[in-house]
Amino acid sequence: MDGSSAVVVGGGIGGLAAVIGLHRIGWQVTVVERASTLEDAGAGISLAANGLRALDELGVGEAVRNASRGQYSGGTRTPRGGWLARMDGSALERAVGAPIMGIPRSALHRLLRDALPAEALRIGAEADSLQQIHPGTVRVGCGDTVLDADLVVAADGIGSPMRSRLFPAHPGPAHPGPAYSGSTVLRAITEHPVDPGTDFELTWGPGAEFGHIALPDGQAEWHAVLNLPAGRRFADPLAELRRRFRTWYDPIPALLDATRPTAVLHHDVHELRTPLPSYTAGRTALLGDAAHAMTPNLGQGACQALEDAVTLAAALATAPTVQAALAHYDAERRPRGQAVARAARQAGRMGQQLSHPVAIALRNTAMRLTPSRAATRMILRHHAWVPPRLD
Repeated sequence: MDGSSAVVVGGGIGGLAAVIGLHRIGWQVTVVERASTLEDAGAGISLAANGLRALDELGVGEAVRNASRGQYSGGTRTPRGGWLARMDGSALERAVGAPIMGIPRSALHRLLRDALPAEALRIGAEADSLQQIHPGTVRVGCGDTVLDADLVVAADGIGSPMRSRLFPAHPGPAHPGPAYSGSTVLRAITEHPVDPGTDFELTWGPGAEFGHIALPDGQAEWHAVLNLPAGRRFADPLAELRRRFRTWYDPIPALLDATRPTAVLHHDVHELRTPLPSYTAGRTALLGDAAHAMTPNLGQGACQALEDAVTLAAALATAPTVQAALAHYDAERRPRGQAVARAARQAGRMGQQLSHPVAIALRNTAMRLTPSRAATRMILRHHAWVPPRLD
């Protein structure tokens, strides 16, 4: 199907990866991004071995590794600093070929964008209609502009308008749209270099989590997750976090003190709790959060989007028809994406969202007694993914 054309709706990590993958197999691709300026907003992101392998297949893995920092030391703690589980990044690297890597989200976006054909990206263009005009062509309307293509990739995020058009009855009147997880997250990158002591940590208190990722330039990304009603906001988010975490062990207060108040981002955590019946409809494929928005508890959201992108491109490179490729994509990606989403939800319920003292004590005891090899095996279920080849 060399020489075919596609429109990718959404210029996030998954959408940009899809453009790169489709371009590598010889397709003409346009990505439509509704933002009028690309501000490269966001804090930090962790990339596991499965995401890194996908990036390797897209030809940008080395550049991403060079802009990242490996997570070799750290683990999970209590608010007083006691260890619940230690992370052995070297053992994980031996098992799957790569440690988890930390990178600023803005840097990852720029690297993906740099790998695009110059003419591929259209910003400030919102896809406001989707129409199958005949069996071989699908049409995307962007205001006064019409784009016809052999394929549309809906990578327009958790609130995906494309998903709503394709599956108007999903998830049904009992669960309208993405569901609030019960948690809200505040995050930022420190203003200047700071030494958090380890590459990566999570700290679990009653209904709260604080975590950090050390970044290559000496700065650190931190996040705070709280059990709160949806829509709750603070007049001074940084001051509120200092109040809530003032008794937690160092370096948590130091990370907050190294942050500009205006740098703090605050988002409620939503997920696509009711699984989609398919990741495809007609000549449209859903990808990333549009297909399987999940909670961040396993750090797999971006990795799963990258897996989607490579799997879709490989299917289109080898299948005899677009329809056959989309059937293969759905069969490969839907079981895995939905299984990872379920596991992430369960991890949140057993981690940060626990608030009852007895439940927390039982969880903490179980974690301390779990052998490190068993913990590594649990991680491997998600990290040990081998991408199809695009060459």
